[in-house]
Amino acid sequence: MSEAAPELNLPPSVVSRADMTRLVRELELVDDELEAQKARRQGESGHYHLPNMSQALNDFLQLNKIDVASDRTRMDIKARLRKLKDHAPILHMTFATETDPESMQKLMAWVRRELHPQALISTGLQPSLIGGVYVRTPNHVHDLSLRTHMKDSRGLIVAALDKLKEVAQ
Repeated sequence: MSEAAPELNLPPSVVSRADMTRLVRELELVDDELEAQKARRQGESGHYHLPNMSQALNDFLQLNKIDVASDRTRMDIKARLRKLKDHAPILHMTFATETDPESMQKLMAWVRRELHPQALISTGLQPSLIGGVYVRTPNHVHDLSLRTHMKDSRGLIVAALDKLKEVAQ
């Protein structure tokens, strides 16, 4: 019986399914380049020059301690990344404004640490939220928006205004 491959870890810079697609595509380009180098050398063994890689791919390779020089390893990792891209749990988050990449990476690190190590985030914009976020998973919906909080707190605000009126009279 063969031993199961360890779960792949994703760096915080890989946030969305589109980021996963870029990671897979870049790994395919690295594979193509190394195969081309091999063909030019006509099977000679030796050291091959790794092409320049993005920070996300470098982070992924270091995090998982992967050596892309091995043909078998590259094939395995490409297949596993494709499968992960198609089956990773996705957290849908709708924000009131655009999010900056640094904040998304911090959020992604927290999501992977606290919820699921291979989760991805799909983002959307909805200015009517005013602030906060609307979070949707396959099983739950959480409205953490300022708009809903203010709506839910309307009675408290009215009561506080009524007390102010009494004090002022």
